[in-house]
Amino acid sequence: MKDTLKAGVESQTEIKIDAPRTIDFMGDDLRVYATPQIVHDLEYACRDLILQHLDDGEDTVGASVEIQHAKPTPLGFTVTHKVTIDNVDGRRVTCKVEVHDEIEKVATATHTRFVVEIDRLKSAIAAKKAQKGN
Repeated sequence: MKDTLKAGVESQTEIKIDAPRTIDFMGDDLRVYATPQIVHDLEYACRDLILQHLDDGEDTVGASVEIQHAKPTPLGFTVTHKVTIDNVDGRRVTCKVEVHDEIEKVATATHTRFVVEIDRLKSAIAAKKAQKGN
């Protein structure tokens, strides 16, 4: 992990809200950005920011998400995920995320990720699979 990974580092990601990112259980007129998809998108936005500050052989995994989804974003709108590194504590990186559509802020979240060594994670997963007999 590089010393450039520190509180205050920011990035923004724009996403066009297409049908797969929306709910469909209330009909086509009420298709809006789905909360689980916001979580998916913000996880990738946070990971992409952190990756810029990692060494070869490192990546991150998600550990927790706390989200407040307050406003609907209709199909066809564009959202911006603004990610700010809030805290770096060893391998634990906490991000604050604000999601805005073209009109207003629609969600806020806190997302914690851990920096991992890819080879070490592969070994841990292989050991767990071996315990099951895979």
